[in-house]
Amino acid sequence: MAYAEEKISTNRMVALGLVGILHVGLGYAFVTGLALKAVKAIVNPLESVNIKDEAPPPDEPPPPPPKDIEIPPYVPPPEVSVMSEAAPTITVQQTQPQPEPPRFTPPAPPAPPAALAPPTPATPRGRGNSISEDDYPDASRRAEEQGVTRVSYTIDPTGKVVACSVTQSSGSPRLDDATCKIIMRRFRFNPATRDGQPVSDTKTQPVRWQLRDAR
Repeated sequence: MAYAEEKISTNRMVALGLVGILHVGLGYAFVTGLALKAVKAIVNPLESVNIKDEAPPPDEPPPPPPKDIEIPPYVPPPEVSVMSEAAPTITVQQTQPQPEPPRFTPPAPPAPPAALAPPTPATPRGRGNSISEDDYPDASRRAEEQGVTRVSYTIDPTGKVVACSVTQSSGSPRLDDATCKIIMRRFRFNPATRDGQPVSDTKTQPVRWQLRDAR
């Protein structure tokens, strides 16, 4: 153990001695200019080294020549005929004086018709144009009904009574109804005439209903 420690100490001393010698040598070299020579000796080889330039990249191939473009032949544009519109014709209408409208003359009023001659009234034919006590309705006789019935009746051109109406009542509907029925059934006339032609006629007549025993 003591031997090993002693050996390590010896080696350490030797190393320290070498380091000291090296420092001394370097100091001496700087002093004597040996160091400068050594630096020059190192620099000169470095300066003489030729550094080769990098080779330039290869040139790109030239582009291919342009293809021949076929130019179509020149075709002139078609001629276009432009039709110019004719100027509109302006018609000037001359205003002529308007003629006066015809004056309307109203027609003369028609002449009034000639007054017709009054018709000749109808006249009784025979003896049947009357009403007597014998014509009394039985119910009116028993009830002793009396009175005056006024009627209006129409005679056609043949002399026959065609219509009858009561214009004034006797107070007994049975006597009024019997009056018109007897006149239309029994009465006959010579027709009325106008200018020789038979025409219709209207008559108004009162009929008295009276019982003898009631007098």
